[in-house]
Order: sequence, then structure tokens, then C-alpha cells
Amino acid sequence: MTGLRCGIKPAADKLDLTLIVADEDATAAGVYTQNLVYAAPVAIDRERTPSRRARAVVVNSGNANACTGQRGLDDARRMAQVTAEAIGVEAEQVLVMSTGVIGQFLPMDKIEAGVRNAASQLGNTGEDFVLAARGICTTDKSHKIATREFQLAGRTVRIAGMAKGAGMIGPRMATMLAVIMTDARLEPIDAQYALSEAVNESFNCISVDGHMSTNDTVLLLASGTACDAPLAGDALADFQAALDVVCQELARAIPGDGEGATHLVTIDVTGGANRAAAHTIAKTIAESPLVKTAIAGADPNWGRIVSAAGYADTAFDPRRCT
Repeated sequence: MTGLRCGIKPAADKLDLTLIVADEDATAAGVYTQNLVYAAPVAIDRERTPSRRARAVVVNSGNANACTGQRGLDDARRMAQVTAEAIGVEAEQVLVMSTGVIGQFLPMDKIEAGVRNAASQLGNTGEDFVLAARGICTTDKSHKIATREFQLAGRTVRIAGMAKGAGMIGPRMATMLAVIMTDARLEPIDAQYALSEAVNESFNCISVDGHMSTNDTVLLLASGTACDAPLAGDALADFQAALDVVCQELARAIPGDGEGATHLVTIDVTGGANRAAAHTIAKTIAESPLVKTAIAGADPNWGRIVSAAGYADTAFDPRRCT
């Protein structure tokens, strides 16, 4: 993997292209924006996941390739094709992600040259990982990475992820991209379920401005090099637990880096009728403009929190509210 500057962004010190390549076919899964207006790369990746034949993810930042019509779709497919040619695989094995300004066409000449350059600079060091994480950022103040390891039948299984996000944060993920990689071996159906569960307990629980993006994408790539057979039973549960932690760590880093954010607040709701009810109450409180202004002003006006809980469209006994 690597990240580099291909010239999409005007700033000379900003990376704007990332390429991640698997040595062999990998299982891939994806979770995407629920916005009816979604970007061209989202349309492409939805067609290609879940899969057991993924080989690469190519990401550009600084341009969302959203609201760009047929030309945008053609450009996204061209990104995949150029990447495939550069690394010697089929275009359908390449996943594409874009983030940045909406409504502008991609500078394909710069991207094509950048992809070819990236393909010649691939590496597997920690420095390469950081470069790749930097290449997906837009208005982020810093890159975001998380890693975990766990033991399985005497072998070490690794999970590593990178994410970006600072504006259009929530509901249902955010203007955010994330790529999570593991050497666990997973069936596509299990990878998709595990990722969906992890996203629901992490990226779907954050909010900054309540604005749903056109480009939200979280991808999981599983190479399988650490395992002889696909994970199942307790081993799959162990993987799920580790994946949850990685996603939650990445998710917490996003609102902490939110555009204009000066405070990071975690909302815990206990005693709800069920998990869904507690989640609804927490999300309503998190998205309340009055709660946000109270927090921004360091004003301990807890009445706004209670009031927000009361209109969260889920029943609870106010007498038990503490």
C-alpha cells in the first residue's frame, strides 16, 4: 500500500491518492451511505461486494465524484481499470472510493498518472500504512488508524484499519471512508455480517453536524493468509470482537477531529427498554442543537439533555430518569 500526491488538492503538502493491494484474491465486504444521492464509487462498490476475489482499493481525496452523472460513473470505472492494468488484475477486482467536493468531475489525467506512480511505490511497512491513511484525508487535522491482534490456534491474526472524516458527520456513518484489512480467512457472507455489525456499533453511533454524506463507505478486506480455513464458531466470534474494537476506535477519532469541534462527548444510556430504544435516545440527545450549544459553551444545562430524551420517540418512565 501507499499514499501520494497526484495533484487533485491545491496544497503541495497534501496527499490525495491511496492504493491498497492484496497479493492474492481477498474476501471483501462493504457498508455504504444510505443517502439516496450517492456517489459514483458507491454505485460501483455496491455491485462488487461482498466478494471473494477482491485485489485492490484505490482512493482519491479532494473530489467526491458525486452528482457527476454518467461521466462520473465512467470515471469511477476508469479508475478501477487503470488500477487493474497497473497491478495486473481484472477491473472487477478493484474497489473505488472518493471523498471531497461534490459536483466536480475528477481530473482523470492526474488520477491515472497517480495510480501508475502508486503501483510502482507499494510497500508493507508502517510508514507505507501511514502514507495510505494520509492519502484518504480531506479536512482532517490528522490521519486515523487502529490495529488489533489476537491469537487463534497458535497463530496471530491481525486487523488494521484507517479512516477519514471531519465534516458531514452523521446520521448513519458520516462523510467518512474507512478501509479495514485483516489476514483472517472469512467467507463473504460472514465478512459482510461482521462488518455490518461492527459499523452499526461504531460509525453509526457518531454525529457532529447531522448531515448525511453521499460517499460514506467502509470496506473490509480479508486476505486469509493467517488461517488455513474460514473462521467459524468461537473463532469468528473472537474476530468480531476485535473488529468491533478497531471500528469503535476509528469512529471515536472522527468526531474528535470534526470541523470546528472543540469538545468530544460520549453519551451512555442505561436502563432503556432495549438496545434500540437506548440508541434512539442517545442519538436524539447527540443531535440536539441545544445540547450541542450547551456543551460548546461549557454550560451545565442538563435540562436540555432530559428534554431531548423526552422527545426521542421511545417510551420510558421520566421518574426513573437520573
